[in-house]
Parts: sequence; C-alpha cells; structure tokens
Amino acid sequence: MESNNRFDTIVIGAGPAGLTAGIYLSRARLKTLIVDEGIVGGQMVLTHEIANYPGVESISGYQLAMIMKKQAAAFGCQIKSNTSVIGLELEGETKSITLSDGNTYTSGSVILTPGGRSRTLGVAGEADFKGKGISYCATCDGDFFTDKEIIVVGGGNSALEEAVSLTKYASKVTIVHQFEHFQAFEHAVEEARKNQKIDFIMESTIIAFNGNANLQSVDITNLKTGVVSNFKTDGTFIFIGYLPNTEFLRKKIELNQWGEIVVKSDMSTSLEGVYAAGDSIAKRFRQVTTAVSDGTIAALAASNYLNELKIKQKQLISL
Repeated sequence: MESNNRFDTIVIGAGPAGLTAGIYLSRARLKTLIVDEGIVGGQMVLTHEIANYPGVESISGYQLAMIMKKQAAAFGCQIKSNTSVIGLELEGETKSITLSDGNTYTSGSVILTPGGRSRTLGVAGEADFKGKGISYCATCDGDFFTDKEIIVVGGGNSALEEAVSLTKYASKVTIVHQFEHFQAFEHAVEEARKNQKIDFIMESTIIAFNGNANLQSVDITNLKTGVVSNFKTDGTFIFIGYLPNTEFLRKKIELNQWGEIVVKSDMSTSLEGVYAAGDSIAKRFRQVTTAVSDGTIAALAASNYLNELKIKQKQLISL
C-alpha cells in the first residue's frame, strides 16, 4: 500500500497552473498526484467565456479545465478533487501530505498551486451574478461590455488603472468608492479624473445587486447621508483586493506581507524541492496564460531537481 501512496511529485491545487504542471510532469514519466479541495479547474471554471487564450478563439473556462484534466490523466497523472489538506510536511527530502480522506501520500517534491480569490463585497446578489454581469477581471471580460455602461468598485491602484483600461470598451464607467479620497498613486488618480468617460460616486458602497438572468442594477448607499439609490448598470467590476489561498501554508514556507508565496525565477520557494505557481505566488498579473506559464516552469524545475537528487543518491550508494 505504501508504494501506491508514494509519488515523485505532489501538486496541491488543480487550477490551470496545477493541471499544466501535472501534464508536464506526467509526460516526463514522473509519478504525479494532483489534489484540490474543490472541483478541477479552480477559478477558471467560473469564467463564462475565455476569448484571449492563444490558439483558441473562444471557450468556456469549464471546457478548458476539462481538456487540461483529460490531458493530464492521459499521461498518467492521478487527480483527487473535493478533498482537503489536513497535514503537510514540506521539509527534508521526503515530503508528505495527509488528506481529509485519512490517506497520507509522500513525494520527493511538491508544487504549490492553491490559487486565490478576489475579495468580494459579500452583499445580496453578488454570488448570483458572478459571470452574469459581475466580474473581477478587466482583461478577461472587458470586451464583453463594449458600448455598455458599467461600474468599477474600489479606490486603489488596481481599481483606477482597470477603470481607465475599461474605457477602451465601455461607453461609460462609474467608480464607486467608500471613502472621499483614493488609496492610489497620484498619477493613477489624475489619469482617471481626466478621462471623460469616467464618473465618480464617493463615500458610497453597493449594498445589493439586482436583475433577472443578468445584472441590471445595483443599490448604492451613501455612507455620509444614509440615502439609498438604485443605479442602472450593464456590469460591475470589483477591485477591492485579492486573497491567496495560502492560510494552510503559514509558518511552513516564506510568504510576503499579503500572504503570497515568495518564489524565484524558476518558481522555487524557500524550501528545497518545493515550488509554487499560479495565482498564489507574488506577482502582478493573474491570467490563465500566466498560470500556465508558471506551472510549466515549476514542473520543469521540479523534474530537474528530482533528476539531480537521483544522481546524488546513486553517488552516495557507490561510495
């Protein structure tokens, strides 16, 4: 039974980064296990349409995830979804992971791809209209709102920069922010204020999203006066921060002040034999394509690490 639970590499997370790593590792004939606490595909499956993946004109996030899963499985990669990590040991030459099903698996290397999630407002209707008018990614979904009137929520650099970017598509962008001032660099604020397509609703917050099949309006409350108004909109982009799914890695590996995994150019982490990729690492841009790139690099680096480890072990035996 022990041999069945021993792998060359264990990948934690089955989003685009994890699946890509699984494809490369398994194709290199390395025994690979991918585990995920949710469904295969990660945040990608929430995207109704992906129209900027090179070589693919248009595909749903779910379809792309299933293709990646099929590819990984075809090369021999084992995939376990809907299972949580309850124990993790990343130090030393042998890594181990215990899952909620009670089984413990060991490996020579680990690739961390737990992904992350955008901060949400947590108000009525938000979950209902995700992908149906509510988005957390301008690059992914901006084109779908060509000649539409939209809202951008947030007051940091990301919110203002994305608001300006969205004016390439939308006929009008209204920024809704809870404070009377922005938490962004002055040049970003100035660029947004100079853009004639952008309006501002300050000291206010959205308290509800409304619509039928798609988002049609939002309820906005003025935090100074308490007055609630209904605002018609074709879409809302929310940029109030990002949360990496790294809570289970605290005190186990180097994280930055935002909880992101610190990696080098080869995706190696602070622990030997442990790599990380995708939305959970410290980086600026988070796209399916960048996750795939990270996963590729991490898999190749892990493969190289395992080969070097085998050589060292053979040399020690021969001494």
